[in-house]
Order: sequence, then C-alpha cells, then structure tokens
Amino acid sequence: MEHTDALPAAPVDGTGLSSLDPRYRTVLRIVGMIWSIPVLIAATVPGITIANWSLYAAIPAVLVVGLLILRFPSRRWAARGYSLADERLRVVSGIMFRSDTVVPFGRVQHIDVGQGPLERAFDLATLTVHTAGTHNSSVALPGLAHEDALAMRETIRAAIRRDTL
Repeated sequence: MEHTDALPAAPVDGTGLSSLDPRYRTVLRIVGMIWSIPVLIAATVPGITIANWSLYAAIPAVLVVGLLILRFPSRRWAARGYSLADERLRVVSGIMFRSDTVVPFGRVQHIDVGQGPLERAFDLATLTVHTAGTHNSSVALPGLAHEDALAMRETIRAAIRRDTL
C-alpha cells in the first residue's frame, strides 16, 4: 500500500516510522501533572504536620515531579512511532523495554477510534486494532490527530474489504 495524502505525516529520522502528533506530548505532560499531585501531597504533609520535620524532604519529590512533567513525556513521545504500509500496521514503543508490533491487515477483526477527555480537548485520538487470537489481540496507537486516526481506520477498512471480495 502506498502512502497517500489521506495518511498522516511522512516518516521521520530515517527509521521508516512516522512520529505521533506533537500535541500528544502536552497531553502526557498534563497526565504527569495529575499523577504529581499525590506525590507532592505525600512529600509536604509530613513537613507541615510533624514537629521537627523539615520541608527539605520534599526536594526529592519536587525533582521527581519535574521529571514526570518535563522529561518523561518527551522521551515517551519520541520513543513511539508507527507506519502504515504494505498492507500492515507497525507500532513501535517503549523506552527501556522496546516493543515492535506488526499487524497484517488480513488479521484485523475490527478497528476502534477512541478519544478520552484530554484527547478530545487536543483533537487527538487512539486507534485500536483488534485481531484474531488471544495474546496481544489488540494494538493501541495513541497520540494521533483525530482526522489521521479516522483516515487510517478507513485505509485499513478498505484493504480488508478488498481482501474479502
């Protein structure tokens, strides 16, 4: 299958993979902020409520929160990529534990395009491809522009229809 104008951006950095939408980094940062709230509360409450307890204990927590909000989302975004070519979807992800999943269109049972509240606010979507089988029977690709996810779904659906005719 050739790359058409209806499909997302061209491959990046010579790997043959397209990157996720840059707005996805912002979504990951917001999620990091949400997860940081309990960490900051747990780090500051003892300093406020316990006598002779210093708020200096909160400094490591602030550093961890900084990583959760600034560094980790950029690394997670950069570690993901995908390609939609040759009648297959390839999804690569992971920083420490890399995953490279290839889904031939012939194995696809159905395709979902979903949006959570943050994704909807940033006009992003997650493309989920369900296949036959039990192990790794669904592959999710978050961080796509909504219109790109819909175009990818239609491309896969058209390929499936061609195969069944």
